[in-house]
Amino acid sequence: MNATMNNDLDFEKMGGLVPAIIQDAVSGKVLMLGFMNEEAYEKTLSTKLVTFYSRTRQCLWTKGETSGNYLHLVSIKADCDRDTLLIEAHPDGPVCHLGTDTCWGERNEVNPINFLIELQDFICKRHEEMPEGSYTTSLFRKGVNKMAQKVGEEAVETVIEATNGTNDKLIYEASDLLYHLIVLLTGKGLRLEDVAAELAKRHNPDWDKARRLAKSKA
Repeated sequence: MNATMNNDLDFEKMGGLVPAIIQDAVSGKVLMLGFMNEEAYEKTLSTKLVTFYSRTRQCLWTKGETSGNYLHLVSIKADCDRDTLLIEAHPDGPVCHLGTDTCWGERNEVNPINFLIELQDFICKRHEEMPEGSYTTSLFRKGVNKMAQKVGEEAVETVIEATNGTNDKLIYEASDLLYHLIVLLTGKGLRLEDVAAELAKRHNPDWDKARRLAKSKA
């Protein structure tokens, strides 16, 4: 867990308190803003449950101690001035006392597309560690030609399901295709983010114009 040392924080600037921005460690959604004094900060570290200082009641309060909707600590980072905290946590339920996911009335939903980064990291770890008994390891050991062949096979199966199958089977085969593509990219020292960057570049209205210009000069 990443954590800033207590003696590195500037509690004096706001009369013994520092603002603490709470962010969902998975979705990245900002959940709430609270305040901590040194005691609340230390209790958060020791219990791994986010604890604040209530300016109204002038006492410590652990988020969830009455509702059961605790905030489980993942990491704490201080900003450049050492007077504001960014805290990543796993919420047990709605964060706001009004019953909403966030104190801004937003829904805290995880975008499934974010899993692709997690999958890419997992495949990279497989490539580094090469554990026995792993299918991914077996692909890496067979080399780029075999990995490329698997991408081709999965692409054909995806096309078949798209033209003659069901949507469920299409999603299944497309998932196989995407997985094997990430394995191939990893084997070549690339990541899915490289593909995303290329697509983002092509999304620029001037991209096609620049490409045609480059071809005309070739």
